[in-house]
Amino acid sequence: MSGLPPLTVRLGGYRLFGRLAFIFLLLCSILLGAAVGLLFVYGVDLPQIQELETYRPDVITELYADNGEPIGTFALERRVLVTYNQIPAVLKNAILSTEDRHFEEHWGVDFPRVLEAAWVNVRAGREAEGASTLTMQLARMLFLTPEKSFRRKIQETLLAIQIERHYTKPQIFTLYCNQVYLGEGNYGVEAAAEFYFGKQIAQLTLPEAAMLAGMIRGPMYYSPLRHPKLTLDRRNLVLHLMRENGKIARQQMEAAEREPLGLHVEVARNDIAPYFVEEVRQSLEQRFGPTAAYTAGLRVYTTLDPAMQRAAQQAVRDGLHALERRHGWRGHLRNILRERLGTIDTYRPDDWQEPLRQDEYVTAVVTEAGPRTARLKIESDDALLTPPEFAWTGFTSPEQFLKPGDLVEVKILGLQGRKAAVSLEQHPREQGALVSIENATGEIKALVGGYSFRESKFDRATQAYRQVGSSFKVYLYAAAIEAGWTPFDTISDSSITLMSGGHPYSPHNYDDTYEGIITLRRALAASRNVASVRLASKVGLGDVIAMARRFGITGSLPDYYPLVLGAADLTVLEHTSAFTVFPNGGVRVEPHFLRRVTTYDGALIYEAHPKVYDVLSPQVANTMTAMLEDVVNIGTGVKARALGRPCGGKTGTTQNWTDAWFLGFTPSLTAGVWVGHDNEDVSLGRGEQGSRAALPIWLEYMEGALKGKPVEQFTGVTPLEQLAAEHPVRVNTPDTAPAEAAPAHRSGQPPPPAGESTGASPSPASHQ
Repeated sequence: MSGLPPLTVRLGGYRLFGRLAFIFLLLCSILLGAAVGLLFVYGVDLPQIQELETYRPDVITELYADNGEPIGTFALERRVLVTYNQIPAVLKNAILSTEDRHFEEHWGVDFPRVLEAAWVNVRAGREAEGASTLTMQLARMLFLTPEKSFRRKIQETLLAIQIERHYTKPQIFTLYCNQVYLGEGNYGVEAAAEFYFGKQIAQLTLPEAAMLAGMIRGPMYYSPLRHPKLTLDRRNLVLHLMRENGKIARQQMEAAEREPLGLHVEVARNDIAPYFVEEVRQSLEQRFGPTAAYTAGLRVYTTLDPAMQRAAQQAVRDGLHALERRHGWRGHLRNILRERLGTIDTYRPDDWQEPLRQDEYVTAVVTEAGPRTARLKIESDDALLTPPEFAWTGFTSPEQFLKPGDLVEVKILGLQGRKAAVSLEQHPREQGALVSIENATGEIKALVGGYSFRESKFDRATQAYRQVGSSFKVYLYAAAIEAGWTPFDTISDSSITLMSGGHPYSPHNYDDTYEGIITLRRALAASRNVASVRLASKVGLGDVIAMARRFGITGSLPDYYPLVLGAADLTVLEHTSAFTVFPNGGVRVEPHFLRRVTTYDGALIYEAHPKVYDVLSPQVANTMTAMLEDVVNIGTGVKARALGRPCGGKTGTTQNWTDAWFLGFTPSLTAGVWVGHDNEDVSLGRGEQGSRAALPIWLEYMEGALKGKPVEQFTGVTPLEQLAAEHPVRVNTPDTAPAEAAPAHRSGQPPPPAGESTGASPSPASHQ
């Protein structure tokens, strides 16, 4: 080479440089072409980023009581939206330090982080670190699937770049915080903060914010409920990253590391009024469709009164347990030692998940059964069962019917420290239902559809059609008063046989006695069956049925005489709504669960305008109210006098004591109670009349619902004693047989045995 002329050397150098330049440009062209090809292949089906301008993630539908108290939620994804300004700095710093420390500088792709992650992965021989920016994660959450592939990574990168071009950093960060999944069905930081810590994000402490930020990488793997140790380690790693990133001082980091996870899990429950909430859910689905009901973030303002609802649930449970105690100890207890369910120290039934409250019914484990007392365990509390609390069983010593390991049901009578005072109970086999309606508005203030929604979702207040017994008589007497009868007109309470449906029918009174000539006032107050059938024969069954229809009764009403004694199947809601007519001056307002519904942003989309029906004239309604006050003052509902307020009502008992009813009202509130078995052929037990099984539930409910409220008087209702002195009496004697009723509802067939006396022989348990 040294012998070559200088010109030749220079020419050779130029040629080499040209070849290298050519190769370089060729490679660039190839890479550019490949990049363009990749962009075309992987970018042609990318979603339009402009969709984010109208994007609205699924949001929780929230239900509120009439006082604004939350009572339930519906959601496919539990999410509560927040704005950028609502996200506290401690949470922003925790998330950015963990997920994307260069978020404020990059334009969708963090190339230094990509190179760093690639080097770490090469050295580890596996994918030990990812390089997705927060924007890339958002693109994946919103538009892509979680599959791991080269195609998805390219699309994720392209989408991230587009998002960064169209939206500001605060907008991107807010979208991310509202969209990220944080385990247990919680989407977004606000829902997660409420779930895990029972607080809003503005109240989060440093260790709490670090825990949430640490969960983003793997919400299942770092779940504090499933893997608390892993979650704690991950939280402390986040604290170290925040320290390295200059967001917290060393002292703050060390103090936060010493803190426990501090969970205070707030599970979204609909337990305050589960049957009511279920009725609202069905209503929302019918009105707005299932998609909107679960994802649109509706704000639903209901008619429920929380205090009345709690009183209703307690009353129904207390009443059913009292009925159980009246019929004695059944025994046949489960035993955790015999069934090998664990030890006395380790066994935890499901109802121990909630904190103990007075008057609650809970499971207890027998730890010791002695000659005089028994020791029980309820979670970490001890309870002593003394003779007065188990005397109803008929046993004099716990060792006669209990043994260690037995599971028993108890009622919490009091709590003091780690000691609980309890009474022995047994789980009811019977069911009950209660509906309470505000007379003037038709708003349903409380609804109980059974003993336990967890055990049975069937709503006995709105779905069960049960025979109503003598509570149906109010429609007969309303028709009679409207036809010109007065409470002081008389009717014969003496034996009678008349034709009904082509067959002879001989009604009987509950006590199988007769009182002779009595007033209508006495006939209704004492629920005299024979007198009521005689009255129906004079008023006409057609008029009675027409009157019931005016009250809003929509079910089948068989056209034969046992109808007036209760041979009709009604729901508790329908029957209770009808009773509001009397204290409401003859007007019935359609019962309803909803007041109004708004969108997430507050726009009104539904407001209740219930239909109003003129059922009776005020004069007839006031007369009936006075007669139903008599039922309470001197009749079958006399136990309701203990309320100490003006009230009226009617009992109902069906044959063989299968259904017990009491429907009663004050000037402002009406409530109906039913007690029975789901199997209509099973008796509640001899003597379990409406006044014994249902009325005490009504009374306990009304005492709780009206506690602290002023005593009201019925407007325009004149006491019957005063009217008696002013009104002439019309005497009706049984000198002529009444005309035959219309044919039975089943052509040519006798009516079924549904009244207190539906055949020629006395019934052992007539309607009362």
